[in-house]
This record gives sequence, C-alpha cells and structure tokens, in this order.
Amino acid sequence: MRNGSTQHRPFFKVLIANRGEIALRVMCSARKLGLGVVAIYSDADSNALHVQQADQAVRIGEPLPAQSYLNIPAIVAAAKASGADAVHPGYGFLAENEEFAQACKDAGLVFIGPSPQAIEAMGNKAGAKEIMKKAGVPVVPGYQGADQGDEVMLVEAKKIGFPVMIKAVAGGGGRGMRLVADANSFPDALRSARSEAKAAFGDPTVILERAIQNPRHIEIQVFGDSHGNAIHLGERDCSVQRRHQKLIEEAPSPAVTPELRGKMGEVAVAAVKALRYEGAGTLEFLLDASGEFYFMEMNTRLQVEHPVTEAITGLDLVELQLRVARGEPLSVKQQDIHFTGHAIEVRLCSEDAAHDFMPQSGRMARWQVPDGIRVEHALQSGSEIPPFYDSMIAKVIGHGATREEARARLIVGLEQLTAFGVTTNQAFLMACLRHSGFAKGAATTAFIGAHRDELLAPRADAAFDIALAGLLLYVTNPQAPAWRRGRSLAATFPLPAKIEIAGHGYELELWRERDGSYIVGSDGRQDKFEIDQLDFDVIRFRHDGVTDSAKFLRDGDRLYVQRRGIPVAAADLTLAAPKAAASNGGDGKVRAAMNGRVVAVLVKPGDRVTAGQPVLTLEAMKMEHVHKAGIDGVVAAIDVAEGEQVTTGKIVAEIGAG
Repeated sequence: MRNGSTQHRPFFKVLIANRGEIALRVMCSARKLGLGVVAIYSDADSNALHVQQADQAVRIGEPLPAQSYLNIPAIVAAAKASGADAVHPGYGFLAENEEFAQACKDAGLVFIGPSPQAIEAMGNKAGAKEIMKKAGVPVVPGYQGADQGDEVMLVEAKKIGFPVMIKAVAGGGGRGMRLVADANSFPDALRSARSEAKAAFGDPTVILERAIQNPRHIEIQVFGDSHGNAIHLGERDCSVQRRHQKLIEEAPSPAVTPELRGKMGEVAVAAVKALRYEGAGTLEFLLDASGEFYFMEMNTRLQVEHPVTEAITGLDLVELQLRVARGEPLSVKQQDIHFTGHAIEVRLCSEDAAHDFMPQSGRMARWQVPDGIRVEHALQSGSEIPPFYDSMIAKVIGHGATREEARARLIVGLEQLTAFGVTTNQAFLMACLRHSGFAKGAATTAFIGAHRDELLAPRADAAFDIALAGLLLYVTNPQAPAWRRGRSLAATFPLPAKIEIAGHGYELELWRERDGSYIVGSDGRQDKFEIDQLDFDVIRFRHDGVTDSAKFLRDGDRLYVQRRGIPVAAADLTLAAPKAAASNGGDGKVRAAMNGRVVAVLVKPGDRVTAGQPVLTLEAMKMEHVHKAGIDGVVAAIDVAEGEQVTTGKIVAEIGAG
C-alpha cells in the first residue's frame, strides 16, 4: 500500500470540523498547547455551546449534514476565511473521509490525522480485511466483493450461512449495519442498510460477515508517528450495545488477560508499522468465548470512548494527535505505558429506551452535571437538541482503583446528573450498570437483547413516583395556596387530579391535613408527605418516617422530577380536553414518531396492508426508523414525499378500512 506523505509543519490555529462535545473536547487540548480554535456550525447549531466558546466561528450551511458538516468545500473555505492552518476532524462526519483529508492537504492545511491513503486503505472495511488477512491477522469470514447486486448478495449470504451481518464499508457507529436472521428478511435489511449508509456516509456499498454469536467487542488503541514509532495503549471493552452502537465502554476489559492483551497489542502495533500509520487509530476485534479474536475494522480516527484510555494511562490523546501532526515523535514508548485502575464510560443519549431507543429532540430545559466526575458535553439549560445529528449528547466517565469502584462512582454520577426537558437513556444506563451480569464483568454484545425486559422494568416503587409527581404538580400550581411549613388552620377537601406519565393516565385525589401534611390517593393507595423544604428546584419531604429529596422543574403543565437518578416526566391533564384520536395508529392514521426525514415510502395509495406492515421509513439522528400500519386496510393517502422533513406527530399516511 502506498502510504503517501502527511504534511508536517508548525500550526497555530485549528479549525474543528465537527460539533458539540467533540468540538469542545478538541478545543480543550488545543488551548493547552496555546493554539487558537475555530468552530463551524450549521443553521441548527448557530447558538450551540461549541460556537460560543470558540475564538472564531463560521457558518457552513443548512441543518442536514450533507449541507453542512459533510460539505467539504464549505469547511475548507471556512478554514481559509478564519486563517486556520490546521483541521481536526473529531470523530464522526468526515473524520474517516480520505477525500476530506486530501482536500485539506491540497489547500495547504495540516490534517490532524493519518494520510488520505491510510484512511482510504483502512477506512474501507472490505479493503482493510484484505490487508489484515495478508498480514496474518485473523478476520471474520464474509463477502466483500465488488458485485453488489441483490441476487449476488443473497447468494453470498446463503454461502456464509445465517445469521449474517450486513455492514457499510464506509463509516461506523452502527449506521448501515443490520443483523439478518434468515433469507426471507435479507432483501429488506439490505435495502435499509444501503439507504442508511448512503445517507450517513455518501456510499451505499456494504459487506457481509458471519455473525459471531455473543462475542465481546474489544478494541485496541494505537498511535503511530512520522518517525516510524508505534505503540498501543491497551484495550477497551465496548460490548454493551444497542442497535450495534456502543452504550458502555471500559478499560481494561474484564475478559482480557495480560497474555491476551500482549498478543492483541502486538498484532495491532505490527499493523500500524506495516501501514506506516500516523496519528490515533483503533483496531476493532470480536473476541469469542474460547478466547479467539477476529479483526473487524480499523477506525482511522479518535474514538468516542477515548476518555477511558486517558483515565487509566494518564495521557491526553488529543494532545498526542496534535503533536504527531506537527511532526513530533511520540513522547512515550511502549515500555513507558502503565495502566492505573479501571475506567467506565456511558453514552448519555437523547432517546426513549422504552420505545425501541427512539431518538428524541427538543429543548433541554435544565441541565446540571455532577462535581467530581468527568462529563464530556456541550449543553447548558435551554440548549436545543436538533433532530439532524447523532443522539449522543454527553459522556460520563467513572475512574477508580478497581472496576467496582469505577462502577460505583459512575452510578453516583448518573444519579446526580440532571437532564430535564428531553427524554434520555439515563435510567436505562443505571439499570445496565447495576445489573448483576454487568457487575460481574460478564456482558457480551448480547447483554441488552438478553436482559432487555429486566433493564426496562419499572422500579419497585414506581407507584410512589406517581404520588410524588402528583404532589409536586399540586403544590407548584400557580393557582394553589402558597406552601407553608407547619400546621394548617383547616384541612382541605380532596381535589381530583389527572396526570399522565409515559403515556399512561392516572386518577388522583389530593388534600392537606390539619397537621400540615399532604395526602395523595390513587388506586386504593394513600401516600402521606410531610414537606420540610420546597425551593424552586428541590423538595425535601418525609414519607413513612424516612426523609428524602427530589429535584424537579415545573414547566407550564409539565413537571420533571428526579429521585435517586431516575427522571420522571408528568403532564397535568386535570383540565385538559380528551385526546381526539389514537396516537398508536389505531384510527388508521400513521404519525411520525419523531422529527425526521422521509427516506423511503414503501406503499402507495390503493395498496392493501395488514397491521404491523411497514409503510414508511424516517431517518432521524443518523438512524432509520420503520413506521408500520396500525390496522388492516387499504392505503387511502400518503401525505409526505421522500426527502421531506417532518415533525413529531405529523400524519404521514392514512389507511382506511377495506
């Protein structure tokens, strides 16, 4: 492979070709080295925190990634306009795009990453597997041929044997990836994977791989420089995933022995040296139950989960990237790398875990991060989370002397974090961390699928959360008598109330006793609360002789309350009119489940459909989501067109009885 030269020269101002927490992370290390920083932004991000905190910022286009963060000419022009002399791609978007690296080079900009030729060779999954096979690295059996015809792909899938994995050759992050159980479902999965890959990476090409059952996902962090040096920084275990996207990452892996670490690290370093690779990279492997490992792909960029490696090595990986890009030799040798303690990272995502991890967008009404734990984010109270980009909004990292200490610190950090206004996976992450299987270090890529019902089960005192939400809606109502500590002159009569939590309605009765306490009655149960403190965002109370507290936010008829890290969103429906139509499609109307873009209309007016049949696909936050018919019938109308951007709740198709 022809590696090609990487430009090395001093640079003084870095344009960060990314957004959000990624951009802020790069800014932090760049400023440590005395470098100026330039942000870019789409119209959706004009008020984003990474824009506010940069030295300069340049608008590059409209909200959709293809019109902004994937627009190579606009980004290069922004670098020139701002006087930047280097570009850091972050991770995601164009970070593994050889054309972008080449465009930066052609424009006289230092690209902070490997050469365009190295990105091309290793960023393409099919080509990377061939290179690794020639180097003697074990790879997953599969098909990566040039013939992408539907019939050929189906034949090759049958040769490999089901279940098979479809993977986009370009990019990563779970986009363009489908696990296919049988031949009947293969054509639809292939179409969907290609469509998603085309939207995310501009390339619909896919490869096929044998699906290795219940493996560990292990990756090795590597670095190379222009002086022929190469090192590895140990492994990360990224096995806890949903939709083939990582949710929890840790270092070191509970499943990797020092001997296996040495073997995998040796393979990774040999590959880096053979490639004459410069900068940060990651070799990803599947580790089966017998201890055999198989190369999957190489990411020619920094990884989302790099903080866990930083925590156990004490190294700043972004700083290393910047120094290598300036032509400096690596400041550490392999024998200098020592691992201290254990680190675990979780990805906080704006998604509804209870509804198939559906992406969520909107306004983050209140955002507070805990002290004493690393949180990577680009949010503040009032921040808008747009529907056009990845659903990850923050990373929370726990580090301790032992794995158990790191896990405990991370759980406490999540309990103290506040994210009101947009549904997140906060509670789901805590359920994962607390699960006995994860606590024992036994989680494989099958973890979430195998334990999904347990992880999503409501906590034992969910009824108490309903009563607490009802109490807070009552005492924070602008029309309610002001709360006062102490006895009341007279007891109040029971007042009826109706609230909604997670789509379920609850009938309540609330009143105040003469002793100053409050009673909340629901479904034959009565909860007595004695309020000790009621501030604008915290309530302290006694219940069954135990003093407890909760954070809350009243926002019109909506209330957000969080106790012990579990957020609950409630709506006051006491005076609301009944809902006019079913939102689940039972009235024949198919409604958009999120803000998104129509990428496929699968039926046409006049078609007969059955309940559960796919009728339309939306793309939101880089993932595709199939919308299905709610009833049997005939398609009466399609109310959207492919490429159209729709808002949550919009009717996209109508089905009539027939």
